[in-house]
Amino acid sequence: MSSADTILSARNLFKRYGRVVAMNGADFDLLRGEVLAVIGDNGAGKSTLIKTLSGATVPDSGEILLDGQPVHFTNPQSARSAGIETVYQDLALSPSLSIAENIFMGRELRRPGLLGSVFRILDQAKMNERARKELSDLGLLTIQNIMQPVETLSGGQRQGVAVARAVTFGSKVVILDEPTAALGVKESQKVIDLIKDVRARGISIILISHNMPHVFEVADRIHIHRLGQRLCVIDPTQVGMSDAVALMTGAKQPPNEKT
Repeated sequence: MSSADTILSARNLFKRYGRVVAMNGADFDLLRGEVLAVIGDNGAGKSTLIKTLSGATVPDSGEILLDGQPVHFTNPQSARSAGIETVYQDLALSPSLSIAENIFMGRELRRPGLLGSVFRILDQAKMNERARKELSDLGLLTIQNIMQPVETLSGGQRQGVAVARAVTFGSKVVILDEPTAALGVKESQKVIDLIKDVRARGISIILISHNMPHVFEVADRIHIHRLGQRLCVIDPTQVGMSDAVALMTGAKQPPNEKT
């Protein structure tokens, strides 16, 4: 694995909360255009790792590289500006606003000229057009009215809106935190298909999930996190689901070769 293949990496990350060590020299590597699943038992430190990569947590020490260049994220906005978007488990959508308004929330487009710069009038037509294109490109054709309030959508459709927002602005990396946790079987499959569509566009994806069948269906590689650090990275086509769980829980030791 060369540095040219890696879009996002981290080395020797440490984070302590008093006497609790959340990250204990954690390493991380995300390749270009891949879906990397991050799995680990409760308390393994994977949430702290992901929060660090998305700018929500500042590590005590260690290094993060994006496109081979050192970066220092002090907040989520700095990570978003660098091209890393995160879709959290609660989606962070405003139910009463429309689909288009949610996609552009906080990054609204304004009319050209004086109308936008002086009077700060929004370019609603352009936002609607871009939102409709993103949803169409992601295969979310079941959403007909782009001005439809998000609260009227199904769980899978809401997840689609959140992912569309991330893809619209996340030019390099999209982090998905438990995207199917609150969904039924049919809606979950729609989200899995959505992840495959995003990968097909060349965007790298970090998938955090406890759903092992979903992980093995969509992941190109699986990062196993244990005791605050990366235990190993496995190939889901070479390692079975039961072995992955055994590695995650400590019932089995990782292979000697470096992955």
